[in-house]
Amino acid sequence: MASYNRIIMMGNLTRDPEYKQVGSGQGVCRFGLASNRQFKNKQTGTMVQEVCFVDIDVWGAQAESCNQYLQKGRAVLVEGRLKLDSWQDQDGNKRSKHSIVADRVTFLAAASPQAEEGDYDAEGMGAVATNVSTSKVSFDEQFEPAKEVAPKRAAKPKATLDAQPTNSGEIAFSDEKPFEDDLPF
Repeated sequence: MASYNRIIMMGNLTRDPEYKQVGSGQGVCRFGLASNRQFKNKQTGTMVQEVCFVDIDVWGAQAESCNQYLQKGRAVLVEGRLKLDSWQDQDGNKRSKHSIVADRVTFLAAASPQAEEGDYDAEGMGAVATNVSTSKVSFDEQFEPAKEVAPKRAAKPKATLDAQPTNSGEIAFSDEKPFEDDLPF
């Protein structure tokens, strides 16, 4: 019988990453992730906040990046597989816990310190984009070595507004030609 084990989770780190190297020399980074869900209780009418806490294990080169650039409170998107760890505690009781073994960790923009608790996006997942902190160094410059880049073409709008609305009260759009590149394939 075929099986499929894939999980995608977005949230904030609950603690700073812990980095170790195993006997084979491969690095592993472990951090905690909290993902919030906010909903209205239909019976009482009150807003309820539900939080899911999960440990994340990242292996290899990406573990080193996570250890270097992540810290408590940072927002990340994790893709990987779900794993069940089982062990016996000091009293001899059988214990178990789910964790995620990450294949990919995407660093998301950190919310600014001025972000207020009530400023959430439509999904309730995090700070609104207007509260994202900006710095003088771009994301690409911060995480990749400098390289020579060809000048970018100026972006053209995909659609333009007509000056007059239509009789139905809707605004009419006129499309432009699709983007054409100079690639030979």
